[in-house]
Amino acid sequence: MRLHSIENDPEYIKLQTEMVRMQNWLIETGKRLIIVCEGRDSAGKGGAIMRFIRFINPRHYRVVALNKPTDEERGQWYFQRYIQHFPSPGEIVFFDRSWYNRAVVEPVMGFCTLEQYDLFIKQVVQFEKMMIEDGVMIFKLWFSIDKDEQNERLQERKTNPLISWKLSTVDMQAQLKWNDYTRYKDLMFKKTGTATSPWIVVQGNIKNLARKEAMRYVLNKTQYEEKGLTGVNLEYDPEIIQIKDGS
Repeated sequence: MRLHSIENDPEYIKLQTEMVRMQNWLIETGKRLIIVCEGRDSAGKGGAIMRFIRFINPRHYRVVALNKPTDEERGQWYFQRYIQHFPSPGEIVFFDRSWYNRAVVEPVMGFCTLEQYDLFIKQVVQFEKMMIEDGVMIFKLWFSIDKDEQNERLQERKTNPLISWKLSTVDMQAQLKWNDYTRYKDLMFKKTGTATSPWIVVQGNIKNLARKEAMRYVLNKTQYEEKGLTGVNLEYDPEIIQIKDGS
């Protein structure tokens, strides 16, 4: 869907109005919110974030998309470089990829050792438990696409100069390592999805629906003032949203 048609889509406008109201509540109450956006290469993480932030106050949100770690960062505790980007009171932080690089991308691509992977899996549930106990709200969104859809999107990155910057050496391996990604993704859901910090799998082959349902889920699960006054449906579609809580 083109940008001008998105802006003329009444449902998008209402969902984004709800986002503004939710952010106002965060600012007024000093709540802190993290939205993690993960998924296979070209799954639509960045596009979804753009929909979330379209009309909210730029002074009170940040989008964090970190480059590969420096030599100094590789010598630090793994979570350290992410913690420094955590939200202040009244702020939303969107992670366009996050500490969960170590759960899927890094072991698939050989960027970490088995020992590092195992330590991450051992620590991450407790890490997030401490965040939540301290009052940080966190949503972990996994945007899911099938293999043919990914191939089509990667081919577009090769030919479209406006999005060619998105193509990386890791992207080039995505199709060849499809099954490896699937195995580690499923392990991640099983080992790191919990009742208090579940994985929210967003079926993303149809971008427009995926983006709306991702917004709808976050809004549905946040108890802000003036919630639902736009009249927009805030009940997410279970055909598009699946919850992985380790059970």
